[in-house]
Amino acid sequence: MNVQGKNIIITGGSLGIGKETAFQLLKKGANVLVTGRSIDRLQKAFVNSNAKLISFDISDIDNLNLNAQRCLDIFNGNVDILINNAGIGVRKSIDKLTYNDFINVYNVNVFGLSLFTKEIVKVMKTQKKGTIINIGSTASLKGYKDGSIYASSKFALRCLSQCWQSELR
Repeated sequence: MNVQGKNIIITGGSLGIGKETAFQLLKKGANVLVTGRSIDRLQKAFVNSNAKLISFDISDIDNLNLNAQRCLDIFNGNVDILINNAGIGVRKSIDKLTYNDFINVYNVNVFGLSLFTKEIVKVMKTQKKGTIINIGSTASLKGYKDGSIYASSKFALRCLSQCWQSELR
């Protein structure tokens, strides 16, 4: 895929896969907007780069519309690619699982990701084009010991990806 001049949003891009993906896309001439919870970490990660940065927590469900609009405003309402990379995990045995553990992980990995995507998809539908890339995990294919929360959230993300593919094509 040629990304030269494409407007790309990457969530959770201050570390790891998101950060490296952003740098690779910048090298290929893309316009990259990186989100993360910490503006300090984003600024340190992307010092001397052309990346655009916005700090917000994708699990802050009440402000997702506002934060999506902030992202869209940076690209004058035109987004070509959304890369949903933000994610967290909890490893606990079944006897130690709590409701809050599930809510914290699902608010990032499933609910926040989905509601943020919903806002970006509105623009993609108007444009009649766009690509959504959801960063999953092999945990979405097979559960593992102490993986109830994280793996189930990634199973949900895999299912969402399949549903959206069918719905949006």
